[in-house]
Amino acid sequence: MLALVVPGRGSVELAHLVCDMNGTLAEDGDLLEGIAGRLAQLGKQMQIHVVTADTYGTAARNEEQLRIVCVAADTPIPRWERVVAGDDKEAYVRALGPESVVAVGNGANDARMMQAARLSICVIGSEGAHGTALLAADIVTRSPLDALDMLLYPARLVATWRH
Repeated sequence: MLALVVPGRGSVELAHLVCDMNGTLAEDGDLLEGIAGRLAQLGKQMQIHVVTADTYGTAARNEEQLRIVCVAADTPIPRWERVVAGDDKEAYVRALGPESVVAVGNGANDARMMQAARLSICVIGSEGAHGTALLAADIVTRSPLDALDMLLYPARLVATWRH
């Protein structure tokens, strides 16, 4: 669990990281360089979840790539959930207990899960970000690596998220 004290927000305990895959962790269907290692590191503190509609049909390959890195790092293997629409992503976050969830996404179908989560980070990567995701976000980053680094180096998160 990632436990933080955020000025103006109090104590925050984040147990789940829920990430969209395409446009967020992956570009053109392929996991970006550095993502698997960062998720493996974060998996030591929180349960990692990847939700995807699998637009490019690459989820199984990406899931296996991430599994290999996590096994090598002796980290729990992330949970993968196939979804159809944004409603499914929101329901997934709500089932986990939204107060303990960090949601990371970039698309229109990520906005509802981002609104439901305790903390939401919108990624503006090479595939852009939808306006509804930007509006739903607590924090906006220029890449998924920056988003994950905020969780790995929580002082960055606190500095940005404080009131």
